[in-house]
Amino acid sequence: MITGLDHVAIAVPSIEEARTFYEKLGLEITAIEVVEHEGVRVAMIPCGGTRIELLEPLSSDSPVGRFLERRGPGIHHLCMRSDDVHEDDGKLREGGLSLLRERPGPGAEGATVQFVHPKSAGGVLLELSEPAR
Repeated sequence: MITGLDHVAIAVPSIEEARTFYEKLGLEITAIEVVEHEGVRVAMIPCGGTRIELLEPLSSDSPVGRFLERRGPGIHHLCMRSDDVHEDDGKLREGGLSLLRERPGPGAEGATVQFVHPKSAGGVLLELSEPAR
């Protein structure tokens, strides 16, 4: 079941360059990690009860690299927190929605994630994320 908004992900060419803006707002990056299998470097910025996730591509041919090439910097996806991403995955499949992975898999911070294709989510790439226990 979806329990809330986990984060808003923003594609940026460089975390180091982008962080200046958020720091001027009084926000701070609390964690940076590389998610090799997704081809990104990820920075998390707490903001109230949710977070902003900065996505920096590791290469121009990664999904985020291609996103930046086509659209430029900006909102990449919304992420909803799930208490059981496998159950949510099954319900979405039963409902005929298009998902990007065969099954939920690893994401940043040890979470288990699944992505809903924008054509099934009103034009928005939607991530479902179950935090690591």
